[in-house]
Amino acid sequence: MFSRILVPYDASPTADKAFEMALRLLAGKEKDAILHVLSVARPPEIAEDVGTEAELEHARSYYSSHFAALGRRGKAHGIAPDFHVRVGHPAEMIVEYADKVAAEVIVMGHRGRSPIERWLVGSVARAVIDHANCPVLVVR
Repeated sequence: MFSRILVPYDASPTADKAFEMALRLLAGKEKDAILHVLSVARPPEIAEDVGTEAELEHARSYYSSHFAALGRRGKAHGIAPDFHVRVGHPAEMIVEYADKVAAEVIVMGHRGRSPIERWLVGSVARAVIDHANCPVLVVR
């Protein structure tokens, strides 16, 4: 069904579940499968080039061990995930990146915030669902 999938990854348990779901969706399509994994770091409140570069480098360092583990899991399924880190607002970066790589579906985790937190802070998953130009599968 899908051969180009984007998985937003924040190292949470639901992001791990989303990664596993993406691997299952790609089962049998290993030859044509493209699995993009995107992590997004929020920029400093007062954005400046030096701060943004430092944040990007910190995020790359933080996610590198997670990416290595995901790469091994993907390889066990015959898939070599493509990993990327961006700095910006998570929902905007996810939607923009999905368009850039022509993702056929975004498979993402849901943090499970309480209704009050979701009302005050908003939901990245909700924003992605509202703005994505492809289907979004939210895994709990």
